[in-house]
Amino acid sequence: MSTTPDHVSGEPPAAPAVIASKRYGSFLKHNIREYGMLLSLVAIMGFFQVATEGTLLKPLNLTNLVLQNSYIVIMALGMLLVIVAGHIDLSVGSVAGFIGALAAVLMVNHDWHFVPAMLVCIGVGALIGAAQGWFVAFFRIPSFIVTLGGMLIFKGLALALLAGQSVGPFPEAFQRLSSGFIPDPLDGESLRLTSLFLGVLVGAALVWARLRERRRQFAHGMDEEPFSFFVLKNLVFAAAIVAFCWLMASYRGLPNVLVIMFVLVLAYDFITHRTTIGRRIYALGGNEKAARLSGIKTERLAFYTFVNMGVLAALAGLVFAARLNTATPKAGLGFELDVIAACFIGGASASGGVGKVMGAVIGAFVMGVMNNGMSILGVGIDYQQVIKGLVLLAAVCVDVYNKNKA
Repeated sequence: MSTTPDHVSGEPPAAPAVIASKRYGSFLKHNIREYGMLLSLVAIMGFFQVATEGTLLKPLNLTNLVLQNSYIVIMALGMLLVIVAGHIDLSVGSVAGFIGALAAVLMVNHDWHFVPAMLVCIGVGALIGAAQGWFVAFFRIPSFIVTLGGMLIFKGLALALLAGQSVGPFPEAFQRLSSGFIPDPLDGESLRLTSLFLGVLVGAALVWARLRERRRQFAHGMDEEPFSFFVLKNLVFAAAIVAFCWLMASYRGLPNVLVIMFVLVLAYDFITHRTTIGRRIYALGGNEKAARLSGIKTERLAFYTFVNMGVLAALAGLVFAARLNTATPKAGLGFELDVIAACFIGGASASGGVGKVMGAVIGAFVMGVMNNGMSILGVGIDYQQVIKGLVLLAAVCVDVYNKNKA
C-alpha cells in the first residue's frame, strides 16, 4: 500500500479557495431559477430607484405598490398550483370582476353586512372553480378552452349584474380590507411602532426558521448550501424586511392587505413544501400517467386546484373592489395576463411540474415594480405593454433553455 502524498504522485491537492469556488458555482448553477429572479427584482428596483430619483422607495409609493399588486399576488398563488398541475386558467380576471359586482349588489343594493356578503362571494368563487375544474378534470376538456369560455361568461354576467353601471360606495368597514392599516397600540409619534415591531419579529422568525430547516437538512445529509452564503442570504432578507417595515412605519404602517398576503404566502409555501397534497400536485404536473399509476387520484387533484383558484380569485375580487370603493363592469380586465405572467416570470414551467410560491410572488412584484416605475417615469401604456411582453418572453425562453440544457 503506497503512502506517497498526492503532490508527489503528480496530483497536487486542490486549494481550499478552489474547492469553495466550485461549491459556490455548483450551488448557484442548480438554483439559478430561484436566485436569478430575486436578483432581477433587486436590479429592477435599483434601476427605477435611481431613474425616479428616489421616488420608488418612498413610503407613500411603497404603500401604493403593495395595494396595487395585492390582488395579483393573491391570484398568483392559486395560478401557480394550476400551472404546476399542468393546466391554465384564463378566467381569473373575469371571475374577480364578477365577484366584485356580486359584493356590490349584496352590500350596496341589498344592505347586507360585509361579513356574510364576503362569505357568500368566496363560496360563489369556490363553486365557479369547481364547475370549471369538473369539466377539466373529469370530462378531459382542455383547461384553455374551459377557462376561455369562463372568461367570456363571467365578464358578461358582471355586466348584466351591474346593468352596465358602476355600483358603490361600499361600507367603510369593507373598504378597510384593502385601504386600512393595522392599528398601533404602542402609539408611536413619528413611527408606527407596532408595524416596526412586527417587521423585527418577522425578520427574526425567518432567520430562526431557516436555521432550523438547515439543521434538519444537515441531520439527513441533505445540506448543499454553503454556510457563508446561507448566513449572508438570510441576514440580507431579514434586514430587507426590517427596512421595509421601518419605511412603512414612517408613513401609516402596514396595510391590512399586506398581512393577508403574508399569511397566504406562508400557508401556500407550507402546503407546497410540507404536505402530501402539495407533493402530489407537483407529481401530477411532472408526469400525470406516472402519478396515476402510483395511486394518486389525478382527476380529483386537478379539480381541487381549480376550486382553490376560484376561492383566491374571489378574494382578489373583493380586495380590488374594496380598493376602488366601487364595482365596475370593466373590473378585472387583463388581470389574468398579469397573473399568468407573474408565475412564468417567477420560474414556473409552461409544461407543469415546476414552480415555487416565492417565485410567483417575486414575479408579481417584478411586474408591479415595472408598472409603477414606468408610470412614474411617464412611459406610455403602449410601451409598457411592449416591455412587459418582452420580459415575459425572455423568462419563458430562459426556462426552455435551462430545460434543454439539463
